[in-house]
Amino acid sequence: MVWEAYIQSVKSRVGVLNDLEAEKCGSYFLFYGETSLGVGLRTFLYCLALAYCFVGLSTITARFFRSMENVVKHSRKIVEIDPYTNTEVIRYEKVWNYTIADISLLAFGTSFPQISLATIDAIRNIGSLYAGGLGPGTLVGSAAFDLFPIHAVCVVVPKAGELKKISDIGVWLVELFWSFWAYIWLYIILEIWTPNVITLWEALLTVLQYGLLLVHAYAQDKRWPYLSLPIERAERPEEWVPEEVTTCKHQQNINEDYSEIDQVWEDGRRNVVDIFSIHSTDSTDPLYQKVPDTDVAESSNNDTEKGPSVVSLWKQQFLDAITLESMESRKFKNIYIRLARIFWQLLLAPWRILFAFVTPYHIAHGWIAFICSLLFISGIAYVVTKITDLISCVTGINAYVIAFTALAAGTSWPDLVASKIAAERQTTADSAIANITCSNSVNIYVGIGVPWLIDTAYNYFVYRQPLRVENAAGLSFSLLVFFCTSAGCIVVLVFRRLTLGAELGGPRIWAWATCFYFMLLWLIFVVLSSLKVSDII
Repeated sequence: MVWEAYIQSVKSRVGVLNDLEAEKCGSYFLFYGETSLGVGLRTFLYCLALAYCFVGLSTITARFFRSMENVVKHSRKIVEIDPYTNTEVIRYEKVWNYTIADISLLAFGTSFPQISLATIDAIRNIGSLYAGGLGPGTLVGSAAFDLFPIHAVCVVVPKAGELKKISDIGVWLVELFWSFWAYIWLYIILEIWTPNVITLWEALLTVLQYGLLLVHAYAQDKRWPYLSLPIERAERPEEWVPEEVTTCKHQQNINEDYSEIDQVWEDGRRNVVDIFSIHSTDSTDPLYQKVPDTDVAESSNNDTEKGPSVVSLWKQQFLDAITLESMESRKFKNIYIRLARIFWQLLLAPWRILFAFVTPYHIAHGWIAFICSLLFISGIAYVVTKITDLISCVTGINAYVIAFTALAAGTSWPDLVASKIAAERQTTADSAIANITCSNSVNIYVGIGVPWLIDTAYNYFVYRQPLRVENAAGLSFSLLVFFCTSAGCIVVLVFRRLTLGAELGGPRIWAWATCFYFMLLWLIFVVLSSLKVSDII
């Protein structure tokens, strides 16, 4: 009965819209004359455009990962004097701490589509006394997608019987605490402290808590006294990726599933990189050069000199972008499979040509490509907001419902890819699960905090008025549902650790049972939140 009432309410809204469509949804977005089309056809075209934008996000994410991988693997030269021999000792140490890299680069980068969308939504509503609901809805829905479907995928990714556990429970508990506190804090400022209103100080405190998360996680990783939990770190290999899975052939096969862009010709073969494959003992391949930890000769700079020039790499990016059939496609004898792969590459061609303008990730340790990738993601996020407005307008479906379902799932694709690769490649479950919990924290502290800070600061200095939250009741209800279902998710992870000895993998029957359980929790969140926003419950 509840579901029938929801369907009836949507139909009634669509019926009213048919009479007022010219007035409310008169603008066109895809092509001239599109407003003369029927509601159903316009909705179908907008959904196709939205899906194609998500394909673009997936494509640029592949390039973003490679630039981030080059940033993380950067090392610096340390010259020390041996006190016993009085001779110089040269060693190399990594610039980035892995815990901080997970929370900042990985979590922030994979959450950037949602953050961009929320920020653009805030800028569009600047000067209004009400905050837009598109950004917060997407971020809360993204948190649910991260916690449930992505955990579900990561649990079944390891091979049958293979167990992968969190090696540093202390860091995970710190990240988990700040993730849960983020949603408790959001509920407090929405319903308890200043109901339905966000002040400038509340927005500022929300953003500052991201800095506290970074400091606390780093303190736990370094085991600072008084600031860290007295939990020993389990033994973790220095090489997070086992040697037997770092061959170029394996890297290529795995990466082929996500994207075929940004491949470099080297010695007559294609080499691809992902963010987690930053160590290798294959000294013949500069892209997999092992980062030195002890006294070794300089290798990073030499690798750049021996490798192809920047111009040739950039040229190769464009050649790869316009190449429809790769060497891997030609290996398939089934003509239908080859045609399907060519069709998919043809579909990706516009995105690949556009993203080929991103500088090669070898320049400046990947920072320029990293920033350029974020700019492209922001551009796609802007188009997504425009399409979402049209879908909501044409169909009559509340934009908040679209935000925490379709937009949340589409913009969370980078999180899914990152965690899946981590669950496959790494010998532990640290980064796969840390990416989920940290992304949820980033969604609130940065994704909601920064847009609210922009709007509240403008309202405070211009109107001397606080910022009112649109659909605060629906957002608060979604937070309560998410908090309850997330508790059920964490309980199962702890139970798996106590019984199986690991959070990911294990016997296939238990892995798939856990997967279905997590997906059920996500469906509960989506259905209850949709019904609340639609005033059904």
